[in-house]
Amino acid sequence: MSTLAAPTRRSTRRWLALSILALAQFLVVLDASIVNIALPVLGAQLGMDTAALAWVITAYVLAFGGLLLLGGRLADRYGHRRIFLVGTAGFVATSALAGLSFTSEMLLAARALQGASAALLAPAALALLTHLFPDSGDRTKALGVWGGVAGIGSAAGVLLGGVLTATLGWQSVFFVNVPIGAIVLIAIPLLITPDVATERGKLDIPGSATITGALVAAVGALSAIEQVGFIHPLTLGLAAAAIILGAAFVIIERRTAAPLVPLEVFHHRNLTVGNIVMLLIGAAMVALFFALSVYMQAVLGYDALATGLTQLPLAGALVIVAGVVPAVIPRIGARTTLISSLVILAAGLVWLSFAPADAQFLVHILAPSIVIGIGMGGAFVTTTQLSVDGVEGGESGLAGGLVNTSQQIGGALGLAVLGTVAALRTDELLASGAPAPDATTGGFSWLFLGSAVVALVAALATGFARKN
Repeated sequence: MSTLAAPTRRSTRRWLALSILALAQFLVVLDASIVNIALPVLGAQLGMDTAALAWVITAYVLAFGGLLLLGGRLADRYGHRRIFLVGTAGFVATSALAGLSFTSEMLLAARALQGASAALLAPAALALLTHLFPDSGDRTKALGVWGGVAGIGSAAGVLLGGVLTATLGWQSVFFVNVPIGAIVLIAIPLLITPDVATERGKLDIPGSATITGALVAAVGALSAIEQVGFIHPLTLGLAAAAIILGAAFVIIERRTAAPLVPLEVFHHRNLTVGNIVMLLIGAAMVALFFALSVYMQAVLGYDALATGLTQLPLAGALVIVAGVVPAVIPRIGARTTLISSLVILAAGLVWLSFAPADAQFLVHILAPSIVIGIGMGGAFVTTTQLSVDGVEGGESGLAGGLVNTSQQIGGALGLAVLGTVAALRTDELLASGAPAPDATTGGFSWLFLGSAVVALVAALATGFARKN
């Protein structure tokens, strides 16, 4: 197995280095949401119908989610800093390519390459963080910054997408990545020393191929549910492929001498619990941001910019809590912090589900949004810490790939299942004669309640899981 010797001092200015790594993570999270607002304008200019526009999102998610584990392992094998820089350079180049696209085919290819680059960047960045902050106390604080940045990126995508599309055109949502990425590429070599490879075994090609295929098929099946339904041959075929390839991957990993994912890594119960919970948090979070954005615009009549502004209180609460949680964890424990955060998150989602079709932001939306931000901030930071605690340096890239994969798969799962639940409830209310705004609101109410159930299931999983 490949291992990397992490120098005792990877950086003399590690907090500055963390801010640059967080900036790169911000780009990855931002890119998952900023494109949504630009889709109608983009589609009109490139001649893409609704089904084709869905692939602008799906192409990115498929490549990102499918290649994350391989990206994490490549970082462990060839150096976390090196793979991080390769991924960032690729992300910058493919963002520029997407902005320059003049055909739908060119744009979709650029989006897939963007996702592949992000799959190299994200796990390597988290691995670098764990090396920069080997002390558990400092690492918890650093993960607080990390969680805050993720929250800002998710909420800021809607706001920035609206502003940039309205003022500079849809191309700007891609071009914005270029100067930020350039700053990262210049700063990181100056702030972080290279990894030193002490051993290199053979790369597990069969394992890489089967797990990548399984993840791509799984994400594809979940995306197909939204577009063609549960029982469509495409959905069923992709689901079957995911199961078969996943089973083949497990068999290969048990037999190979240098596995891509040593199954023993799941003996770390904190890592296992953290990834299960991250999958569930991803499901609740992606479904929430999607539904809240559509609800504010389609039902309440807000424009894209105003919709983004309404999500700032949620993001602000998330950032504040992400900064406070690192001081709370040593006092009451990570699991107690996580369970409390998940219960708070569920309470906020239940509260939001009561918002009517004629809701006023200050009366019906603001308070539950702040509660949701509090719960999400605590849950995200603590879950990320559990997912990387106790993992050896030579597998830190793998741990980063696992937790990012869990979040991406969870997001696709949540959007597919909870989005379908919302659509079915909306159709039911329309059939009963309810006005369209009331029917849509009723569907989103069920989605918010479903997200609350997901958060409570995550809390129960955390409570019942045994500690290391």
